[in-house]
Amino acid sequence: MLEDKKGEDILLLDIRELTDFTDYFVICSGTSDRMLKALADEVLERVRTMHGMKGRVEGLPQDGWLLIDYVDVVVHLFSPDRRDYYRLEELWGKGKVLLRLQ
Repeated sequence: MLEDKKGEDILLLDIRELTDFTDYFVICSGTSDRMLKALADEVLERVRTMHGMKGRVEGLPQDGWLLIDYVDVVVHLFSPDRRDYYRLEELWGKGKVLLRLQ
């Protein structure tokens, strides 16, 4: 779904062995505020439609980082500069990469 909306550098990371607050991180970049909003809207709509789940959103597109919390899965949508600054891939580097789409 993220690739359909032109999300970039999509990563699915299994962190079950590292923490007990969630099982997976999805990390994705969007090149503009508008794109980050479109990516978040797509995730919220598709997960609600397909799984009947409502995600909790933190952050704003203009902040460069949106987080959508589904408890077992946390979706991080970043602007490229915010993603580079926070470097979640390095912070959670011991997690298992299940999927990476460039």
